[in-house]
Amino acid sequence: MQQSKKDPKLLSKQEAPKHEVSVVVFLRALLDVMPLSIAVIPWGILTGAIAIQIGLTPWQSQMMSLLVFAGAAQLSGMTLMAGSASPWSIFGTTFVISSRHLLYSITFRQHVSSLSLSWRVAIAFVLTDEMFAVSQTHTQRTGKFSAFYALIVGFGFYAVWNLATLVGILAGEYFDNIGALGLDFAIAATFIAMTFDKIRQWPIALTMLVSGIASILLKPYFADSYIVIAGLLGMFVGYFASSGKSPKNQNDELKGKNL
Repeated sequence: MQQSKKDPKLLSKQEAPKHEVSVVVFLRALLDVMPLSIAVIPWGILTGAIAIQIGLTPWQSQMMSLLVFAGAAQLSGMTLMAGSASPWSIFGTTFVISSRHLLYSITFRQHVSSLSLSWRVAIAFVLTDEMFAVSQTHTQRTGKFSAFYALIVGFGFYAVWNLATLVGILAGEYFDNIGALGLDFAIAATFIAMTFDKIRQWPIALTMLVSGIASILLKPYFADSYIVIAGLLGMFVGYFASSGKSPKNQNDELKGKNL
């Protein structure tokens, strides 16, 4: 009897994630995201506490982390809400802050385009800076993308973020001005932890250097948008640097020509 052949596209959409599921991958994903999850706890506490202090109910505060799940956008949105900003201002600001996720999704598209809609929606929901960084590192280390790994990393981080928000909500109801504790440093610490290992790569180091210098120089002139402008300048410089060759490689080529 002749065996029926399956459509390769249908097979990849229905069965690809199943081959990746294992206890080892599950535990590996949780362990890999744990350092960043711990680092973001003060940030989550601060987010929950500020939500209470601007007048949101505990239920509303927790739902914001459950549904929005975007720390920087949540903090900026709540700051604008406290200042009675218009809905369009809040939407525009949070959209710009979160626009970097478009770049993440473009990168992920080549890996998830063959997956079913439910898998793609689930991965998109938990796609954060931390999930992207950990998943990309795993892909580079193993040579292949694991949808199951990325999903566990994302939901593991999601669980810690919401637990930290809950702690902040409880703390915000009993303590005033919790922001004075300096918990906002966790925001910078988290991003430093994500990029520190990559700084050895010339394009990334140059991107960070240009963005940092540009933000300092532009702040007096563009108080509301200097960070966005500096980030774009850094990305452009980093892109052109990555498409070219590092100074070390260029020097090696010059030495070879002189021999």
